[in-house]
Amino acid sequence: MAEMSTLSHVLVIPYPIHGHITPMVQLSKRLASRGVGVTVITPTSTSACIQVSSSLIRIESIPDGVKPDSGFDAISDWLKDLVSNNLAEIMSKVTGSGCVLTTVVYDSIMPWVADLVHQLGLRAAAFNSQSCAVFAVYHHTDQENLTSPTEGSIVSLPSMPPLGLNDLPSFVRNKSSYSSLLRFVLSRNLNTQKADWLLFNTFDELEKEVLEWMASQFPLKVIAIGPLLPSMYLDKRVRDDDNYGLSLFKPNNNDCMEWLDSQETGSVVYVSFGSLANLKDEQMCEVAQGLIQSKCKFLWVVRSSEQSKLPSNFLPDKSGAGIITNWCPQLDVLSHRAVGCFVTHCGWNSTLEALSLGVPVVAMPQWTDQPTNAKYLVDVWDVGIRVMASENGMVTREEVERCLVEVMKGERGVMLKENAAKWKQLAKEAVDEGGSSDKNIKEFVSAISM
Repeated sequence: MAEMSTLSHVLVIPYPIHGHITPMVQLSKRLASRGVGVTVITPTSTSACIQVSSSLIRIESIPDGVKPDSGFDAISDWLKDLVSNNLAEIMSKVTGSGCVLTTVVYDSIMPWVADLVHQLGLRAAAFNSQSCAVFAVYHHTDQENLTSPTEGSIVSLPSMPPLGLNDLPSFVRNKSSYSSLLRFVLSRNLNTQKADWLLFNTFDELEKEVLEWMASQFPLKVIAIGPLLPSMYLDKRVRDDDNYGLSLFKPNNNDCMEWLDSQETGSVVYVSFGSLANLKDEQMCEVAQGLIQSKCKFLWVVRSSEQSKLPSNFLPDKSGAGIITNWCPQLDVLSHRAVGCFVTHCGWNSTLEALSLGVPVVAMPQWTDQPTNAKYLVDVWDVGIRVMASENGMVTREEVERCLVEVMKGERGVMLKENAAKWKQLAKEAVDEGGSSDKNIKEFVSAISM
């Protein structure tokens, strides 16, 4: 394997939050496995949490000073200043070490990076951390091809299934409530004009129709390179790639894995709503009671800041019906023989993990892109059931129970498990040698090396 003075080198600039960093670090590993040198640029506050074993990947920290407390606009302006003020110096450091720097891969929610790197004589690849389908919805919204939907209306878009109001990203469904965030996410559509490539953490078989439509709109730009999971869980071709190499959340213990080892195959419901979702107190109670009423064993990840929302008498006798933890190694949990179902918020990373590891889902989307991901999980990929909220927006304990019983114990659950196994095989084939994503990464490496 070549050392850092490899002929071609790329800079990778993720948006510094957990769900955006992990897939870009995984892409870095895939590039490094093909002999490309990679420098990942991130603020000091997150750089210490990134660990990679490849000698071709290094982490370049940017002193971040005082980060804004909240607001996408404020954080984005802060990040733009950090990158703009340090990028030329980092480039000089890379080229000074004997590397040939050709390309910058950046998070698509920072389209200004393309202008910056083009001014510096480099090429720009926009990495999209959401699905092609969601990107397409935002594109149509930006082009005003998607008018404000109403209750009961059906949205028909090229290459996509009919979408109801509750299938659309929350920023599109309720434009007035999320006007600033809608402007923020629509800004990524500038990448279709500015970026030299559009990279997607998906694979050809998963989003075949929408990928073909996008390729027809943006020739030579659209590249599917996923699923970007650690290689050990898929093709096992990237040496020592057995975890994401990132942990912004420190586990207290690993009791959850020992508990899973003691459970019967396919008997456990795994519940996690991601690192950012905040359920209301009443909703937490309904989920808790629904789990108990289903009589399924369960493992529920509840962040420390959320545990006060649980019912005071929840699991008081430690009967073994289930366990609560504030952290767990999700890939290990989903690939464990004992897990038979994943109750998920349908974030894109969790969606890809469920599909790639062959686990059927109960979809409980919260906001942003999650409703659209849920639509595809249930109605396109046919690997899950979606909870139905009541008129006040609450998902009742009876509804949670119904969905869990159907997936874990019902006839439909058998079919969902078979479909999930099919997608697991297709995901592995995509990244394995000669697969669609493997070929796409190979072609991308050839292009950036010219």
